[in-house]
Amino acid sequence: MAKKVVIIGGGIGGFSAGIYALKAGFEAEIYEKNALAGGECMGWNRKGYHIDNCIHWLTGTDQKTKLWQVWKTVGAIDENTEYADTTKFYSSRIAGKELALWNDLKKTEDELLNAAPEDEAEIRKFIQHVEYAKSCVIPADKPLDMMKIKDYIEMGKDMADMPKVMKEYGKINCGDLAKKFKNPVMQKLMSDYLPADYTAYSFLVSYATMASGNGNIPLKGSLAMSLRIAQKFKDMGGVLHTNTAAKRIIIEKKKATGIELEDGTIVKADEVISAVDVDFLYGKLIDRKYMPKDLKKAYANRKGYPITSGFQVAYAIDSSFSGEDTVFFDCEPLKIGSQSFTRMSVKSYAYDKSFAPEGKTVLQANIAQSDIDYEFWSSLSKDEYKLKKAELAEELTKRVTAAFPELEGKIELLDCWTPMTYNRYCNAYHGSYMGFVTTVGNKQMRFKGIVKGVDNLFIAGQWVMSPGGLPIAVISGKFAVQRILKRDGRSIEI
Repeated sequence: MAKKVVIIGGGIGGFSAGIYALKAGFEAEIYEKNALAGGECMGWNRKGYHIDNCIHWLTGTDQKTKLWQVWKTVGAIDENTEYADTTKFYSSRIAGKELALWNDLKKTEDELLNAAPEDEAEIRKFIQHVEYAKSCVIPADKPLDMMKIKDYIEMGKDMADMPKVMKEYGKINCGDLAKKFKNPVMQKLMSDYLPADYTAYSFLVSYATMASGNGNIPLKGSLAMSLRIAQKFKDMGGVLHTNTAAKRIIIEKKKATGIELEDGTIVKADEVISAVDVDFLYGKLIDRKYMPKDLKKAYANRKGYPITSGFQVAYAIDSSFSGEDTVFFDCEPLKIGSQSFTRMSVKSYAYDKSFAPEGKTVLQANIAQSDIDYEFWSSLSKDEYKLKKAELAEELTKRVTAAFPELEGKIELLDCWTPMTYNRYCNAYHGSYMGFVTTVGNKQMRFKGIVKGVDNLFIAGQWVMSPGGLPIAVISGKFAVQRILKRDGRSIEI
C-alpha cells in the first residue's frame, strides 16, 4: 500500500510537493485553510476587473533551464504558454526626467549614456555585469546538500560569470550602488526597485532575469497559473481539501503521525510536509523549540533580515493611459504610522487584456512596507484599520493623479490592501510576500527543509531559501519529496 503524504498549505510549495509525491508513487492530500488554493500566487475580481497580486515576472520561463522543467512538471507553463509582450523592467522619474531599464540591454545602455554621460564608466560596468548575471541559475535538480562533486562542477560551469558579479557588487547594497552615480535620475533608477539595504547583486540578478528572457509573465495572471497547478494535482489523483485549516502537527516519539484540523478531526499520515509560512509552522503547528538556530537569529535580527510588503491600491483606468509597466516617482509626503514616504510606484496591467473590459485597464499603486509598518497596521482596531485604509487609498489616488494628470476623472478605485492582508490570508510573517531580505554582512537565509528531532516532517515554501518567491517555493516542494525518497533509500530522480 502506498504511503500517504499529508501536506499543509495549498500554495505553490504545497502543490509542488503534492505533484512530486504523486510522481514518486505516494498518495497525497493537501489541506488549505482558504476557499481558494494558490497561497500568495493569487488574484481576485472587483467590479468586473481582475486584480493580479503576484507575478511581476516568473523566473524559469527559458526552456533551456532546469527550473522551466519543474514549472512544466507542476502544470504551470509549457511549450505553448503565451507571455505578456513587455519591453522593460521599470522606469524611474524625478523632476520631469525619466530613465528606464529595458529588456534590451543595448537600448538601456544607449539611453543611460545619452542621459548621464557623467556616469559613463559606472553605466558600462553596470550593463556588463547585468550581462554576467544572466548566468545565474536556481538549482532545480536536487537540494544543494544532495549534490555531488560532478553536480557542483556542472553548476559552476553554468554560472561561470557570477563570481565577477559577486566581486563587484556582492559587498554593497542598493543604496551604496546608487551613490556610485552622479546623475540624480540614475541614483533613483538604481535604488527604486528593491529596498535600499538589499544587496546590489540581487538587483542585478533580477534585472538580468528579465533581460535574458528567463523572466516572462504568463498571460491570464497568477490565479490562473495556480488553478492550472491545482488541476494538475487533482488530475494525477491528488486530494485537495479547501476551507480546512490545520491546528497542529501530531508528533509522537520523534515521528509526525498526522495532523489535527481546526475542527478537531485527526488525519493520519505516513509523511507530513509543511508548506506554510515557517513562523506559523514553528509558532503554531509545532513547538518553537524545533526552529533552526539560524532562523531564530533571523527573526531576532529585524534590521539584518527585514521583510518586504506593501500598501497597495488597484484602480480601473482608461486604456489610453500612456504609462507603460512600472514607473517610480516622487510624491507629496505620505505618513503611514511613524514613517513618511516620498516615493511610490504604479504598474499598468495593460499587457493583459483579460484583466479588464475593452477600453479599460488595471493600474496598481504601491508604497513599500516593512516590519515597522506591519507593527503600525497590526496595532489598529478593526474600525481604525478600515478607516485608515480608506483614508490612505484616497491620499494615494491624489498622488497618482498629480503625477499623471491625464487620469483626472478617469480613475476608479477597485480595492486596497496592506501587509495585514497577506498575514490574514497566508499567515505571512509581518505581511511579507517574499522571504527575508538579504542584506550586506548577513549570510543568505538557507536551511534544509527538515525538522531536526522529527524523522518524517519536511518543509516546503519560499522561506527555506532567500530571497524566496515562486521559484524557491516550487523547487522546495520537489526537494521535500526527494528528501523522503533519499531517506527511504530510493532514487531521487522524479
